This record gives sequence, C-alpha cells and structure tokens, in this order.
Amino acid sequence: MKRFSSLLFFVSLLFAGSVQAQKYVGGDISLLPSYEANGSKYRTTTGAAITDVITFSRDNGLNAMRVRLFVDPTKAPDAEKKEGVRQDLAYVTALGKRIKDAGLKFLLDFHYSDSWADPVKQYTPDAWVSLTDLQLYDKIYSYTKECLQTLKAAGAEPDFIQTGNEISYGMCWGKRGASQSSLKRCYTNNDANWLRFTTLLKNAIKACREECPQAKIIIHTERVANVTMQKAFYEGLQKAELDYDIIGTSFYSYYHGSLENLETSLNMLASNFPTKDIWLVEVGYFYKWQPEIKSPGVDLSKQYPITEAGQAAYTEALINVLNKHEKVKGLFWWMMEANEYPPTVSSQVTKDWYNAALWDDEDGKVNPAFFKLQNFLPATGIEKLRANDGSEASKAVYDLQGRRVADGNAPLKKGIYIRDGKKMILGE
Repeated sequence: MKRFSSLLFFVSLLFAGSVQAQKYVGGDISLLPSYEANGSKYRTTTGAAITDVITFSRDNGLNAMRVRLFVDPTKAPDAEKKEGVRQDLAYVTALGKRIKDAGLKFLLDFHYSDSWADPVKQYTPDAWVSLTDLQLYDKIYSYTKECLQTLKAAGAEPDFIQTGNEISYGMCWGKRGASQSSLKRCYTNNDANWLRFTTLLKNAIKACREECPQAKIIIHTERVANVTMQKAFYEGLQKAELDYDIIGTSFYSYYHGSLENLETSLNMLASNFPTKDIWLVEVGYFYKWQPEIKSPGVDLSKQYPITEAGQAAYTEALINVLNKHEKVKGLFWWMMEANEYPPTVSSQVTKDWYNAALWDDEDGKVNPAFFKLQNFLPATGIEKLRANDGSEASKAVYDLQGRRVADGNAPLKKGIYIRDGKKMILGE
C-alpha cells in the first residue's frame, strides 16, 4: 500500500508540472453552427462521418476553441453578413456551452462592433454612436459585464477573453461611413486618442476581472511585419498601466511575411515584455488556390505548395518555430471549421470558399494539417496520447513519456501507464 501511494504521488507531481507548463491549441470555430445547420458534412481521413467537430477535435489533441462576438450583427452590411457575420450573444452562448461541455477551454473574442473589427475597420456599434466618450466608457463596461453574466449563467464562462480584435489602431473609432478625419484612430507615433483608447480597454478589462476573475485577458494586434510599431504599441499599454495577461497576434504569411519575420517579432516581444505570455490567436495557410499576397506578405508556395501536403508542411514548420519560444503558449487556426461540402451549402454559409481551413471543401475530409497542431503541446501531455489518423486510440497504452508501448490486452511490466487518457498502475 505504501508503494502504491508513492506511485500516485509521483503521478500527481508529474501532471502538476504539466499544468504549470500548460499550452493551448485549437481554432476559431465561430461559423460551426451555421455550417452544421446548412448540412455541411465533416469526415475523417477515411471518409467516416464526424458527428461533432468539437469532440473530434478534443479526442485528437486540441484543447481550446475561439469564438467571436459582435454587438448587433443584424446591423452589419449585407456583404459582411454573407462573409459570416452573425455571432450575437445568444449564438455565442450556445456555442460556448458546447465547447465547455466538451471539456475544452473557451476563448471569447469581443469585437466591440456590429461587424468585422480589424486594422482597417473598427467602427462603433450603431447603438453606441451617439454616446459621448464618457458615456462610451460606461457602455463598454456594462456591455462586457452583461455579456459575461449571460455566458456564466448558461455554463459558458470563458477561460480567456480578448478585449478587442486586431486593435493595432484602436477601437470604436466612430460611425461607419463617417468622414475619415472624424474617426478616432490611434497611432503609436501620436498621442491623439490614446487616452480614450486605453480608457475603453481598462473599462472592458475591469468588467472581465469582476465577472471572470480566473480568465486571462488577451490584447490582440497584427503588426508582426512591423516590430517597431508592435513594440511601441505594447509600450503604450505599459505606460498606461493596462492590466492584461497575454499578448495576442495574428500571423498569415501572405499578409505578414516569412517565418523569419515571425521569429523576429517573437524575440522582440519576449525580450521587452517578459511578464506576458504570447499567443498566436489567428494563423492560417491555404491548401487550395493561391491567396492574394498583400505587402509585406510573402509567397511561400514554392517551399510549401498550396496543397494539403503543403499546408501540413507549413503547419509543421510554423510549430517548430513556435516551440523554440518558451513564452509562446497559444496557437489558434483561423476559421478551421470552414467546410462547404457538399457544394450545395456553400452560398448559404459564406459567399466564398475559404481554402485555408482544416477540412476540404470538395470532399469534407479532415486535412493532414489538423493532426500537426497537436505537436504544439508538450510531448508528455495527455492531450498528445491519441492516434494521429483521426481515430481515438482508446486501446493503446502509453508510458509516462508519451511513448506507445502496447495495444489492447498485450502484457505489460509493472509500472505506471496511460490508457484512454487515464492513469493505469500495474503491480503492488
């Protein structure tokens, strides 16, 4: 009995260490309910039906999912509604509960807009445009608080919260369609609107801390290709004494450059902001159709062809870069759930196919890149102890180093093993 207790103690220490080094990998699945409702069919590599993308993802190594939230998406322009703008609070609450019920972590992405909020579009929600700045400070606090209260009451409390989406130039600029000179943008080389911007952030974060004190706060930008500006942005938040936990960034090679660009950015962030973890909250690479290259982006298709195999190779190379950086703790694939198969559903979900997802639009099968994502996690984590062909490894047995040592009822020596994600002790 004494030896049995000591073995359990050893196991508890091992997994306590794993928690301390916790990393999170998953994707943005904000359109999953829409694809499901419109009949998209998700399949394994062998063509078998996947009944639930969320549990399939969990059972194959992913441990977190991201969902965006708009204030009133019914006010979005029709073209943007066709791009997938529909995630109101009721929608997000239902999807967030599914994520939590499946045992995954939930990353909530507040857009603080009625439609896409990104570096060139940070428009104030229609219902808020008549507010003064002082009233807007109160509104962003009360809105954030009320949303979180609703999510908590439904069993969908987020574990991580983005207070804004790609806010490199501020947020809640003003009314869509207003003159450019009247919009309240922020620039790192100009103090105009910075106090307004950081006050909005502080009030949003205050609501998060009050309602979800265990949640980690992410500040999300996308200036990987301009580390000077990226550094100045987070220095500005530092001067404002902003209370947040994680630096979040987007990274797409066709927008932001090479993996070397990314590495330069990661080195700068880790060196200058050592108390913050770093997450890539949006990444992607195409498996079909060459994307348009936007300066300062680069075309990597010769090195990583625009094929399923090329997408997988790029994903592996990306993760190899990320795993060299101790401060990088999060990786989320953008729109991983996009799947227009069968083609009859395509126009009902989005107006265009997005061929950088992790399911193939033409046959509904999961792409090889999906199974590369789990390599971001520590090699000894339970999340890794799954078959890499899309099927559950429920009968496989692993040692504590994550090595597969037996299948089914094969004989084993005395020791501690893991089978189907559970500890198994053989011997006295």
